[in-house]
Amino acid sequence: MSDNENLMNSVRITIRITGEAYSKLEELLKSGEYKNLSEIIRTAIQKFLEEKFSPQNIEKIPVDIPKAVMENIEILIENGDAVNKEDLIRMAVREYVNRRVKEIVSKRLKENNES
Repeated sequence: MSDNENLMNSVRITIRITGEAYSKLEELLKSGEYKNLSEIIRTAIQKFLEEKFSPQNIEKIPVDIPKAVMENIEILIENGDAVNKEDLIRMAVREYVNRRVKEIVSKRLKENNES
């Protein structure tokens, strides 16, 4: 569906936000990252809906990552370790969790065999 078709099928809504929130949105506009407030709001709503309506076997969570770590993540992506930051973070979490669970299960089995 093209952007024009999306706009023709769109619905106008009105919201109230705090002055502080509006100031932050204006900062985003000034940065040039977004064309207008509507684009910012549409992006936020889309991300919210993706999180709330993710597949049953997926749980999306917000994660705060220090900028220094994100810089390292970008280096790894540039190196070809992953296609994007989400993919790299998902892969790192999966590997860490699998390794730790194996260690814990192994330790428990060893403790049970010694009993």
